[in-house]
Amino acid sequence: MFSPFFYVFNFPFIDRIFAVETSCMKTSVADIRKEYKQHSLNEGDIASDPFVQFEHWWQDAVNSEIDEVNAMTLATATKQGVPSARIVLLKGYDPQGFVFFTNYDSHKGQELADNPKAALVFFWKELERQIRIEGTVEKISATESDEYFHSRPEGSRIGAWASPQSSVIPDRNVIELNVAKYTSEFSGQTIPRPEHWGGYRVKPTVIEFWQGRSSRLHDRFKYTKTEQGWKVERLAP
Repeated sequence: MFSPFFYVFNFPFIDRIFAVETSCMKTSVADIRKEYKQHSLNEGDIASDPFVQFEHWWQDAVNSEIDEVNAMTLATATKQGVPSARIVLLKGYDPQGFVFFTNYDSHKGQELADNPKAALVFFWKELERQIRIEGTVEKISATESDEYFHSRPEGSRIGAWASPQSSVIPDRNVIELNVAKYTSEFSGQTIPRPEHWGGYRVKPTVIEFWQGRSSRLHDRFKYTKTEQGWKVERLAP
């Protein structure tokens, strides 16, 4: 007689797979939605200057303690119009524009050298708000880049030297060896800013403020830069 052991099998991983598949079957991507109803945005609420309006919403976002409130999507494109996008961090803004820092030799840096136009998007889901910005891009001054670079933690300053950003590398050991190399090279001295690293300023020509509303009937106001100043228009949702 055979032992019952040969007839009883236990494959817990199959149960886990079944549970995942069942869960996925229950929730369709197309069925994921949220009803926006926290705020509204009307003609009487908005400032005539988009930077004043941005400051109002920025302070609301900061006061809401949103995690990484300065995270924004940066979209660039090649000369042929092939787009790419990634998240970067806002590091300053004023009536001249919105500033971020990166490696000038990176993928985005190369695209901006060939096609100095970009778009930014802030999405603050906690407030059901987004801000779209379109404009031209310029490098900020070396003095401005130096000032920010020297305010960064030491590890980040070493990282700017150690990483050939966007280049293909065989493994992470390349980065770790570079970190060790530059840590030793700059030991006991001020770490200089590499020439290939610095800031960009997006100088807006269009800024749109989007406030989520119920039934997808959102409030949208677009500021367009003209020779006379800023023209403000309401857009259909």
